[in-house]
Amino acid sequence: MIHIENIQKVYRARGRTVTALDDVSLHVAPGEVYGVIGRSGAGKSTLLRSVTMLERPDRGRVVVDGADLSALSERELRAARQRIGMIHQHFGLLSSRDVAGNVAFPLEVTGAPRKERRRRVAELLDLVGLDGLGRAYPAQLSGGQKQRVGIARALAGSPSVLLSDEATSALDPETTGSILALLRRLNRELGLTVLLITHEMDVVKNICDSAAVMHAGRITESGSVRELLTRSGSEIARGLFPLPPTVARPGTTIVDVTFVGDAAEESPARFVSDLARAHSIDVGILGGSIEDLAGGRAGRLRLELPGTPDDNAAPLAHLRDRGLALEVAA
Repeated sequence: MIHIENIQKVYRARGRTVTALDDVSLHVAPGEVYGVIGRSGAGKSTLLRSVTMLERPDRGRVVVDGADLSALSERELRAARQRIGMIHQHFGLLSSRDVAGNVAFPLEVTGAPRKERRRRVAELLDLVGLDGLGRAYPAQLSGGQKQRVGIARALAGSPSVLLSDEATSALDPETTGSILALLRRLNRELGLTVLLITHEMDVVKNICDSAAVMHAGRITESGSVRELLTRSGSEIARGLFPLPPTVARPGTTIVDVTFVGDAAEESPARFVSDLARAHSIDVGILGGSIEDLAGGRAGRLRLELPGTPDDNAAPLAHLRDRGLALEVAA
């Protein structure tokens, strides 16, 4: 649905050169919720603006719903943008318009008849849980309600793709949870493909099917969340399941065990007890957790095994044979 291929964007000002996007490639499958996570200045917002060609890459291609946006004329590009909805961090509502007027604005721009606008606005306000608030003004709304208006407005043109620019960063945790739940419901009910940028790992945990990490304009890792959890050294795996810093005691091995899929449905204690009995060793549990992610349950445990990694070849093989991903930490 969204295919970004080797795009580059360089800004030059006052003798300085800043590479905002450095050979970035990304693929978002139809119906997927894809998160791009990174710190401020990583290039996330430039990447999102490039998807709509509001920021034209210096090179590379952006294909959305089968259309190569970089090859379109301005007229064709305006038409293509109507199939892409955008949710903004700070809502971007017009203070002089009521809720209904804000949601209707994109439909006015495209020339939709008044009767059609009213029908569509009522439908959208009900969809996002704001039925009855059409005549309220943005100043009368909470942050969560404002963002729901922004979401309804983004859906006005019945887009196939929804882009989210830090949509929850200005909200409290409880409101963030409700907005993420709404986005996930819209993704499933409407078949929307969602590309969101965020600096919050909890957003990835709660809503994303796939994710990528950006640093200094580059994608440093990407894939399905489930795949990344089992990838050695994954930053997303560490962020989703932080484990306590541990220094191995002399003569011991520290190993991080990741549970995904069927393995996550079973009790981690069972794996540990089976391991201890099968190899007659004492196994220490140093930390861990199991979480419900968008793609199903997953978890990580940090275990301490007696002996060196070479001594523990058989116990480590025992765990791998049971479908667990391992990373020897020390």
